[in-house]
Amino acid sequence: MSLEFILAWLAVMFPLIFSPGPANLTFAAAGASLGIRASLPLLAGIDIVFLLKALLVGFGFMSWLIDYPALMITLQWSGAAYLVYLAYAFIKPVKGSSSSAIKSVTIWQGMFIQSMNVKAWMIVITMFSVFGSKQEAGVENSTITLIIMITTLNFVTHFSWIAFGRGLSRALVNSRSSALQNKLFALSLLLVAVWLIADNPAVSSLTAMPSGES
Repeated sequence: MSLEFILAWLAVMFPLIFSPGPANLTFAAAGASLGIRASLPLLAGIDIVFLLKALLVGFGFMSWLIDYPALMITLQWSGAAYLVYLAYAFIKPVKGSSSSAIKSVTIWQGMFIQSMNVKAWMIVITMFSVFGSKQEAGVENSTITLIIMITTLNFVTHFSWIAFGRGLSRALVNSRSSALQNKLFALSLLLVAVWLIADNPAVSSLTAMPSGES
């Protein structure tokens, strides 16, 4: 694999992986509220499902996925609903405390979040569409190499978002700042949920209709 190929891959994939999205914003919020160690189960769950998506798309699942756009629409709606629930959990105080209602995250929550994350499907599909045919080795080796690369980039990126959230929480040490922090992360999750809904093909088709057309 040439250095030119790696740099081209990073130029395309790094912005897609590192940009704010359902998983990354959830990582930052978890890191801020729970700390790095307690957020690792979330990271494991999200990255395991992302790896499964990469394997499925890389070894031929993409064609089946394209044939069933209704599944993508359903996933987007479900993902948006779960993000709204998480946003509420971040700003809902526990009885007798000003802290967030979220006290821990599990690997299953991470797997569910990533299962509902349509952005992850699009990232993997984009990677194989752009770079799958540019490898010099055999098709199978090429697919495995790309999967290893994106899995590694995923882990580094997600850990960085957790660390960012943790660093932010340490900078905001008083209770008022912590409450504001929870509200900001909740707002971020809500904005991503709105983006998922607006980006849903069912909604996009309605907004694209000329006035007077039903």
